[in-house]
Amino acid sequence: MAELLKGAPAAAALTEKLAAKCEELKAKGVEPCLAIMRVGERPDDISYETGAMKRADKIGIKVKQFLLPADAGREAILDTIREINADDSIHGCLMFRPLPDKKVEAEACALLDPAKDADSMTTTSLAGVFACTDQGYPPCTAEAVMEILDHYQIPLEGKRVAVIGRSLVIGKPVSIMLQKKNATVTMCHTRTVDLPGTCRNAEILVVAVGRAGIVDDTFVSPGQTVIDVGINVNAEGKLCGDADFEKVEPIVGAITPVPGGVGSVTTAVLCKHVIAAAEKTL
Repeated sequence: MAELLKGAPAAAALTEKLAAKCEELKAKGVEPCLAIMRVGERPDDISYETGAMKRADKIGIKVKQFLLPADAGREAILDTIREINADDSIHGCLMFRPLPDKKVEAEACALLDPAKDADSMTTTSLAGVFACTDQGYPPCTAEAVMEILDHYQIPLEGKRVAVIGRSLVIGKPVSIMLQKKNATVTMCHTRTVDLPGTCRNAEILVVAVGRAGIVDDTFVSPGQTVIDVGINVNAEGKLCGDADFEKVEPIVGAITPVPGGVGSVTTAVLCKHVIAAAEKTL
């Protein structure tokens, strides 16, 4: 039976550290503050927003909500970003995406002050990830993968890692972050020749392709660590990952469950970025 790499213990440990840092900042006159900007009322956005606010409350971070109707126009959205940029009390911003209008979304991301970009929405933050600098912050989900690996003390140096998925949200940034830890990374996708064979050869497999059950027993090998980032709904209406858990779990050495894995850590990482941004103001 594989070890379950649950996200809750990793999130709790990070929350405890951040709460201590938050108290230190307040003692120095800085109250960390997160701005949450949401357009419309998508259930998944509201669910994440609720979780983020609860996590922020545990840590001691103040939250300011900027809620716009689904039919909000371009200027209303951009004016909200300008308001967040101009508010010195706000240290980090989370804007829920996608917005109804892709062009407006691109404008909003470009307009946001990179210093307040808590979820790598700006090209400045992404450039910082790819250049391995302290400029900006990585996408929260990508960093949540790293937090779980670190919490469970899974060695990365010199290890063979396969990453399935090449998005700017997870696949590409997490591959860079893994390389920064001296892992040897192979980036894969749905058109990779002999995808199962490539994945079997890895010691660590990160799955972030967004297809329920795409990784089955032919993709994995004994002793392997599988980090499943996928969140999908199966035919029975239940949440599931990109890995077929029933087929994969009996073979591998360790695996993150879905739900209860990587997703459980993302709000803690979001708060980590807000605390870091607040520290930079001192």
